[in-house]
Parts: sequence; C-alpha cells; structure tokens
Amino acid sequence: MAVKIVRQPRKIALIGAPTSAAALAGGHERGPAALRAAGLVDRLQAAGFEVTDLGDCATQVFHPDDEHPRARNIPAVVAALNDLKPRVEQAVKSGALPLILGGDCSIILGTVAGARRYYRHVGVIYVDRDADMNVPATTPSGCVDGMVVSHLVGRGAPELVRFWGEPPLVREPDIVLFGVERLDPPERIALERSPIRRYLTEDIHRKGVVAAAEDAASRMQGGQHEFVLHFDVDVISSDDFRATNHAATGGLSIGETQQALAVFAARENMIALEITAFNPAFDHDGKAAKELIELIAGMLTVRLAALESPAQLAAEANAPAESAHEVPRPSERQTSEAQVAPAHTEPSMPGDSDETPSSDQSGSGETGSSGA
Repeated sequence: MAVKIVRQPRKIALIGAPTSAAALAGGHERGPAALRAAGLVDRLQAAGFEVTDLGDCATQVFHPDDEHPRARNIPAVVAALNDLKPRVEQAVKSGALPLILGGDCSIILGTVAGARRYYRHVGVIYVDRDADMNVPATTPSGCVDGMVVSHLVGRGAPELVRFWGEPPLVREPDIVLFGVERLDPPERIALERSPIRRYLTEDIHRKGVVAAAEDAASRMQGGQHEFVLHFDVDVISSDDFRATNHAATGGLSIGETQQALAVFAARENMIALEITAFNPAFDHDGKAAKELIELIAGMLTVRLAALESPAQLAAEANAPAESAHEVPRPSERQTSEAQVAPAHTEPSMPGDSDETPSSDQSGSGETGSSGA
C-alpha cells in the first residue's frame, strides 16, 4: 500500500556524507565533523528544532587516480552514494527534513535517489558557482565534482548514470542552476542546448537576489514538484567566506546567499537540504564554521516560520535582516502531511515490506573544470 509521509517542520534528520573522492583535493571529507564540533546540533535545537542524528557515512577520500584521468575515483564515489541513499530514504520516510552535510558535490546523486524512493519526480535547485556540466569526454581535470549535473540528467560515466536504474535521475526542466559564474566552453554549449534554467551571478545582481530566487523556484516546472536544495559554499564570495577549495572574489555576498537560501527553504516542497564543499583546513580559527552554522540555522528558521504561518512568507523573504544572523523566531504549528508512494521498483529496504510502488504517484516540484 502507499506510504503516508507526515512532514514535520520542526524535525531534522542530520546525515554526514564525509567524502572528497569526487573533488580535486582532500579536505571536504572533514566538513561534517567540523560542523558538528562547532555546535550545529545545539544551534538547531536552540532554534526550536528536534534533531535526530543518523550518523556519518563511511569516509571516502580523494586520491589522484591517474589510471582514470577522465573520471577519477569512481569506485569511491559510488560507494559514498550507496552509503548515503538508504540514510536519506530513512530520513524522508520519518517525515523529518534530511540535512546532509558534505562532502563534495557528488552527494546530490545519493540525496535525490533517496528522495525518489518516495517521490516520483524530484527537482533540484543547485546553488553553486560552477555549472558542473562537463562529462568525461570534455573534462580538463577528470574531477567528477565538475560533472555532477550531467550525471543527474543521465550523461557521463556509466557507473554513475546507472546508479539510478532508470535514468535520468532528474529531468532537465526540473533543474535550476543558481549563482553560476564559472563555465568551461563545453558547458556553455551544453547549457545553450538544454532546458535547464540558469541564473548567472550577473543576472541575479541585475534582477535582485530575492526576485531572482523567487523566479527560480517558481519556474522549476511551475514550482510544483518536491525538490532538493543543494548549497555549495563556494558560491559565497571569498570576501566573506574562504573555507572552501576554490574560494574566489565575485559570487554572492554572504547576505545575498542567506536571502536566496531563505526564499528556497521557505517552500513547503523542499524535501532535503545539503551543504557541500566546506573545507575546515581553511578555517583555522573556526570562524567560518560558526558563520556557516548561523547561515543554516537562519534559513531553516525562516522556513519554519513560513510553514507555520504561510501568510508571513512574502514579508520574511523580502525583508532581509540587518545582519546575516538576524532571523525571525518560529511560532507553533500543526504538522503537515503529504500522501506519497514509492516510485522506484528496486528491492525494498529491510522493514519496508508493507510498501509497494505506485505508478501514478506524484509529489503534494569545474570552474566547471575544477569542481568544488
């Protein structure tokens, strides 16, 4: 029979995905532990959330892998995804919001696959400085991080395309790229031929970050499908945040980033959030971890306020706080419900014998070369 997912806005399921296998250097695998140590759970609990910690996946670490220069470390990437996917499934089924701490950007494949256990169509809002639309034939680096979006839509290394048995994992019109600034020539060509929607940094600044974010969310198949929000911290300008492998000037300020993320997170159909590319090796005093925790807590508090009082959504999204850390406090609200059913006919997880797939279910919407 169909599985009834009761979404509970105050509940968060925390998952660590400590991998740098898809990157061009190590360090990202240390991000989940650093955010935990810096007080992420305590901060979320203080904001009114009930946090269930589902632990960390096995650590996967970058190595040069010169034997496979077009797609490095594929076995380790696949291992990380196979570890993450059932944890996301467990979190989604519980009704909590999965909060996945990465790790490199390849974890989006595991996050979406886990969500698709219960939702037939899942979109992605991909907040990242890079488009990540290379493939092994075009990549100048072999970094899988720079090919993530291509693998989502069914192009790239066969092992990753086949990770989801019925590619594509996400349909191209269901993907929004937000904050893109670095594009390799082959990625430009791919984007010109694709219905993937993209919001370049220059377009965001011209339109205004809140207006651009609202437009991005609403134009992803009409804003109807459940979606995963992917946040690569290198979208933030190095003027404000340097704790990532490819920090650079330009991009979005930390305040602009918070405003955009708050708009996305306030949508009821956001079903998972992942944070990627934080590298504590560049955070010697721990300040960046604290800033990132405040950013996460702030956007989730805005989400909670919006879900518990929908009439407040427009005012909260369009009235940025004086600082990146000033956020409204949540109010009390009954939990919301969504009726969904498994959408993929792969073998059931242990304990899921009462679940059967339903064919008519839908939800209640490196530089590209370098990777992250």
